[in-house]
Amino acid sequence: MTEATDQHAIRLTAVSKEYRIGASQGEGMLRDALVGGAKRLLGRGPAKAEPKTVWALKDVSLEVAKDEVVGVIGRNGSGKTTLLKLLSKITYPTSGEIDVRGRVASLVEVGTGFHNELSGRDNIYLNGSILGLKRREIAEHFDAIVEYSGVGSFLDTPIKRYSTGMRLRLGFAVAAHLFPDVLLVDEVLAVGDAEFQAKCLATLSEVGRRGHAVLFVSHNLEAIESICSRTIWIDRGVLRMDGPSREVIAAYLKETAQANTAVIDLSQSEGRPGTGEARFRSMEFLAADGSPLEVIRTADEVTVRFHFEAHEEIQSPYVGLSMFTEFGTLVTHPNTWSAGLELGRVAPGQHTLDLHIRRVPLMPGRYPLTLWMNRHSDSESIDWLEQCATLTVHSPGKTVFERSLPRRTGAVLLDAEWRSAPS
Repeated sequence: MTEATDQHAIRLTAVSKEYRIGASQGEGMLRDALVGGAKRLLGRGPAKAEPKTVWALKDVSLEVAKDEVVGVIGRNGSGKTTLLKLLSKITYPTSGEIDVRGRVASLVEVGTGFHNELSGRDNIYLNGSILGLKRREIAEHFDAIVEYSGVGSFLDTPIKRYSTGMRLRLGFAVAAHLFPDVLLVDEVLAVGDAEFQAKCLATLSEVGRRGHAVLFVSHNLEAIESICSRTIWIDRGVLRMDGPSREVIAAYLKETAQANTAVIDLSQSEGRPGTGEARFRSMEFLAADGSPLEVIRTADEVTVRFHFEAHEEIQSPYVGLSMFTEFGTLVTHPNTWSAGLELGRVAPGQHTLDLHIRRVPLMPGRYPLTLWMNRHSDSESIDWLEQCATLTVHSPGKTVFERSLPRRTGAVLLDAEWRSAPS
């Protein structure tokens, strides 16, 4: 952690945040309260369940200087977003002190601060006003915001008609061009094309060089290392490590890496978004003959079998598996929709789905896996398991290929060969 200084933009001192899951929000109508109270007095009413206490953050102390770009990493549900919400004053700490100096722009969720019924033009001015800028100051940067976002043709269209990518681009453009003293960014790179993601990273670096503080939450560790000289790792609400990005990321990868097991139990996985209409129960790796497979090598034939349970009837869901490098770069994204597989009506009960990989096209290494199921009708998530397992790929053997590994780059092994051609 950096040394305490009056030049800080952000300072947290012993900050904790408690959520009470299942706490009563009130009895509803007065009649309901009176009837419920009478039943309990007579011993006829159910006893109230004690609310569950969850500490999203526990005794976190840290400081960010005015010109620092700091990365924030950790598993889903570790407290990263809660940290940004506290700094944004979306919620408040249960204990401890927070000091944030200057104007704060927050991209905690796509479209945060937008009014759906207002146009893109009006929302630019609305966001600027929230930052405390005068209309004249916003107007000075208006053209640059529109050009950066690329939504000029839809500027007078209500935001509710924008795609997720358009909302992201506009929100980021506003936050970056109105020069807040503190910029808080949560997974902005999870949406949008590669070109815009690269533009975002360059802009975040530029914001830091201009003397503004940036806190950047992302699962893309490669992006974190490229623009953040310092990274903090939050684990189950606790500040686990704070230091140079390369060192923190290396420690994080070492702890979160898992070896392959033939069967991976997914039933107890926590922090899984989705409607819950169905849940993945397990995943297993099978060899070509159907036997369990614990060691997977480059060029192997592998079947990944998914077991899931539908709790109600689902019409034509689609299922996908996203595979990443250790640094969070997407490698491949096989899914039933792009493969043209129509699952049709999925009845309540147990189901099995296979992904057959004819030849594992990966260089030796560790590849985190994210498993998901979406509705076909509106693409809403039914089940989402972020980095629920890690596929470890081993070398095929003691070959010239293996000896070249220390110098290799990239993740994909191209199915190709070199040949000498006549001059």
